[in-house]
Amino acid sequence: MKPTDLRGILQYVPRFREKTFVIAVDGAVVTDENFANLLLDVAVLRSLNIRVVLVHGAAAQIQALGAERGVVPSNLDGTGITDGPTLQLALTAANRLTHEILEGLATNDLRAATPNAVIASPLGILQGVDHLFTGKVERIDTELLATLLAAGITPVIPPLGFDGDGRTYRVTSDTIALAVATALRAAKILFLTTSDGLFHQGKLIKQILAADLRALIERRELSVEDTGRARAAAGACLQGIPRVHLINGRTDESLLAEVFSNEGVGTLIYADEFQQIRPAQKKDIRALLRLTKNSVLSDELVKRTRATIEKQLGDYYVFDIDRNPVACVALHVYPEANKGELAFLFVAPTHENQGLGKKLIQFVENKARDLGLQELIALSTQAFNYFISKGGFVEGSPDDLPPARREKYNQSGRNSKILLKRFA
Repeated sequence: MKPTDLRGILQYVPRFREKTFVIAVDGAVVTDENFANLLLDVAVLRSLNIRVVLVHGAAAQIQALGAERGVVPSNLDGTGITDGPTLQLALTAANRLTHEILEGLATNDLRAATPNAVIASPLGILQGVDHLFTGKVERIDTELLATLLAAGITPVIPPLGFDGDGRTYRVTSDTIALAVATALRAAKILFLTTSDGLFHQGKLIKQILAADLRALIERRELSVEDTGRARAAAGACLQGIPRVHLINGRTDESLLAEVFSNEGVGTLIYADEFQQIRPAQKKDIRALLRLTKNSVLSDELVKRTRATIEKQLGDYYVFDIDRNPVACVALHVYPEANKGELAFLFVAPTHENQGLGKKLIQFVENKARDLGLQELIALSTQAFNYFISKGGFVEGSPDDLPPARREKYNQSGRNSKILLKRFA
């Protein structure tokens, strides 16, 4: 691990300390060879005073056990009808799996327990069909879970619920994870599946606002496989969970990489506009210089010193993701010419192709309009096509520059293209 990796992790620790993460693991992930590494990652989270609740599924195990016993399950994932024989398969498979998880946590010196904290009732008759032993969550015994977490004990919850008369019902792990996270006011739900995340038009969705995800679902633009988990994720955000992550539990280090990095490795669904453009602060200068270092070396951006940025700090803006700058821009104003200059536009390579550049251009344009400026200029040696195609700029000449800016332009020798955007 490089020192920079450790710094990246440490910036998240104060934010997550004493917070609760609900980790929902597919049954197929539990039996994967990488699951031992995932439990080690859970141990890392616990060492950082992050409280963890583990919820697991058992569909893969129910299917395998049914084949072993010659029983065809009436339903695998717990969303359909659960008949008596399938309930018995679910009980056996889930209890075996819970025991395996407890063993794995014990191997990592973690205390864990399986509480009967999910109070359930029959799903009942839907559209004339009795779902028998398929259940729904009535409530979560929050006091019991909170007591375990406060004592440093990790609750491990199977996809089962119990009613007041001692009857058992199958409940999907997604449903339980959502109910537990809501009851405990968790900071995150992390769904560990056998997929890399959600896909749209063949591309992995790195991050998406819950409202936008619901729109994709309504337009049926997601695959059948992704739609169910997408509904659960969007629903979680709707019920107050700030962040929901979908990651591949079979990939080594995926859990820590998702939690402790800006870009993550899976899909992040967020409940609010956690991305924001804000004025740069003095404490951001080091991050901005580090962020743009390679572009300065490649002569894409003009070199700026710490003193230069600090002198005009009010002109600079950063694009935050969870308080970490991943992009930046500046607006320099020339009041004598009634013009503004869009400068220092940069987006980190890890966040390219997500529309951040266009957002920053629009932000500066709005600021310029608010200031009553009549024209926005930009100088570029390599990104001029981007400004023209994405920002609506047109090519100009040195004569379009304010006198003070033209003098600096002539002295620089960069021969940048000059781009203009006039406001109606």
